[in-house]
Amino acid sequence: MRDARNPLCFLFVAVLALTTLLTAGFSSPTFAQEAAETEIDRSATGGATTLEDIMRRQQGLQTNDNASRASNVGDPSAAAGLSEQLGTLGGASDPDLWRGMRFNAADVTTQVRGPASEVLIQDRGMWWLQFREGPLLTYGGYLLLGTLGFLLLFFLVRGRVRIDGEKTGRRIERFKNFERFGHWLLAGSFILLGITGLVSLMGRKFLIPAFGHDAFAWIAGYSKWVHNNVSWAFMIALVMIFVMWVVHNLPDKTDIKWLAKGGGLFGGGHPPAKKFNAGQKLIFWSVIVLGASISVSGLSLLFPFELPLFAKTFAVLNSTGLPEMLGFGVLPETMTPHEEMQYAQLWHAIVSFVLMAIILAHIYIGSVGMEGAYDAMGSGMVEEQWAKEHHSLWVEEVQKRERDAPGNATPAE
Repeated sequence: MRDARNPLCFLFVAVLALTTLLTAGFSSPTFAQEAAETEIDRSATGGATTLEDIMRRQQGLQTNDNASRASNVGDPSAAAGLSEQLGTLGGASDPDLWRGMRFNAADVTTQVRGPASEVLIQDRGMWWLQFREGPLLTYGGYLLLGTLGFLLLFFLVRGRVRIDGEKTGRRIERFKNFERFGHWLLAGSFILLGITGLVSLMGRKFLIPAFGHDAFAWIAGYSKWVHNNVSWAFMIALVMIFVMWVVHNLPDKTDIKWLAKGGGLFGGGHPPAKKFNAGQKLIFWSVIVLGASISVSGLSLLFPFELPLFAKTFAVLNSTGLPEMLGFGVLPETMTPHEEMQYAQLWHAIVSFVLMAIILAHIYIGSVGMEGAYDAMGSGMVEEQWAKEHHSLWVEEVQKRERDAPGNATPAE
């Protein structure tokens, strides 16, 4: 087994998991009506709700009578006279008022100013809650547990990846202090964010039954505080590692050769690699792209209703025709402020699950999975033989710089 073989495997698993989670989300009632639903004849009621609509709703099935209900919110001008029966209702019954609030047609007056201040009932909230407590939690949990199980099985079968050649005892500086600071700032903040995020997502289902409501309230309160504040360290560190390492992670022809040999998986041997091999470059860009996506959706959640992301994104996707080609139908382009936050939360969690799976594999390779790998971020100095086996082209560059250094120049005759 060679360097970065695991990152390639887990990148594939993570992408597959992201596709599964997104498919589960786009298959929710948000995007499509139930396939088995048959058209209900409403001609006898003039398009209004029928008994069949009511029966379907009681059975938990979907029905599409909202068009009639949304317009049936009362008419003050149709109020009966005071001397007539039921004249004091003023043209609107209690159900009319509730429908007006549900479909955002009520005449709401409030002193609070903000995008969501006049929304009293958020009609689309239940699908989000059901998806959050159902597919998101279930498949996300399976992804993390499956990753841990696979790593354990791999370690039991393969064992630790050892240095093949004889150790030289000579050390090469792989990462400077500020590079390791950026790495550990990113790693430490991401671990804290992952733990506190899981507490927020899974606490109701797992922690409350185990510790009770009072204990969970305390844990959840501090987790929220840590999550919101440590997020800034994560975003700063993400920028740091991008600036420091992007030049070393640009694709080149050596990556094609490395990938063609599967990182040494097929045919043995160690394919030549620079400071970062192709597998590590995939990890780097996964962290940058997924981390940036998590950061943007996180900012949207940190500043509610101020950074809407999904209505415009869905409009762009619809213009390409891809959602319909993939069977998702037309994605919603008009959303309430609350819906924007719900989509942001789901996307934030889905992408975080995928990145957590990738990072678990990265942690394994950098610790117990490979001999000599931890030294790169521990002390910054690595065994020369390890470097030659996994990053031979980089070692040649380092040795050439040392030979060409002014102090090592050969004096002229």
